Amino acid sequence: MSFFEVHDPVFATYVLGNAPVKRLATGFDWVEGPVWFGDLGCLLFSDIPNNRILRWTEDGVTTFRSPSNYANGHTRDRQGRLISCEHGTRRVTRTEWDGTITTLADSFDGKPLNSPNDVIVARDGGIWFTDPHYGIMTDYEGFRAPQDLPCQIYKLDPSGRIEAVISDMACPNGLAFSPDETRLYVADTGRMFSPDPQHIRVYDMIDGRPVNGRLFHSISPGCADGIRCDSDGNLWSSAADGVHCIAPDGRLLGKILVPELVSNICFGGRAKHRLFITATTSVYSVILNRRGVQWP
Repeated sequence: MSFFEVHDPVFATYVLGNAPVKRLATGFDWVEGPVWFGDLGCLLFSDIPNNRILRWTEDGVTTFRSPSNYANGHTRDRQGRLISCEHGTRRVTRTEWDGTITTLADSFDGKPLNSPNDVIVARDGGIWFTDPHYGIMTDYEGFRAPQDLPCQIYKLDPSGRIEAVISDMACPNGLAFSPDETRLYVADTGRMFSPDPQHIRVYDMIDGRPVNGRLFHSISPGCADGIRCDSDGNLWSSAADGVHCIAPDGRLLGKILVPELVSNICFGGRAKHRLFITATTSVYSVILNRRGVQWP
């Protein structure tokens, strides 16, 4: 069985023929938001409809937090603390080293956020997160509620000031910086129950702001959700048939084939060369000949 589909010869150098795609755990409802804790040797991920964050290690899966307020995406800040997007409370939080939870953002212009979805942290400590409406459109991944704000991308600077930095997308979802932070990639998965275009957009980062937004790549089959960059600037994206690797110029280089619809990904492992994949009811991983941009 082949786990890989090569579209450009360079992709054959990124994958290892004797390194299979492995299913690490299964039996969940909709898994999302993987984040690697190298110092603890574990992967945290969300099982959103079951309102819990789970912890995977080589010894198996345990519960990290339940209830989780229907947490979705996660990352780590520059101090290694967990940053989470919560649908249930419509906020972005930080888990302190003593286990307490600090609310970082739950409103903008006096109105509640929609349902923060995915989050990344820049080198300057700024926290960037997407705020689509998926968590408030039904009761499946949160609580159905009125939408008071457009679907936007926000930056929370280290001082606590929040700013809407991208407002020209239908429903921004996953996001990632290029290794040198000169580019910001954003997956636009479209509004629920609408025929919106679904694609990845790229923005140039000028003086800390995203400008010149344009189409970068359209995933097929399915659409992009979670995205991450490797250390050479290639973008790895979730898709309906697995994970797609896209060159910085927008060309599809190849695919990692996964038997379930993929929601999100992250790099981890001892050399940041292991790609962890959340896919509908299961978590998978594969060892690559590539290193991810991951902190810490």
